[in-house]
Amino acid sequence: MKYTAHINVMPLKELLDPQGKAVNNSLHNLGLTSVNNVRVGKHITLQLEAASKEDADKLAREACKKLLANQVMESFDFTLTEG
Repeated sequence: MKYTAHINVMPLKELLDPQGKAVNNSLHNLGLTSVNNVRVGKHITLQLEAASKEDADKLAREACKKLLANQVMESFDFTLTEG
């Protein structure tokens, strides 16, 4: 079966996010002062072929752990959809 993994990778909450801080400051400079605590991450989609949803879950998790997320500095979560 074919699956699509929708993966979100974000900096760990305990760590400073310089890009998020820069975006937050720029938004304030544009007059959007009610926006706060901006964190910038990445969204990745993968097409997977697997025998079951459990196998697709394992593949997506392995891809995140081995390449897509630096687990020292980032966390990840994902959802799977068929198709």
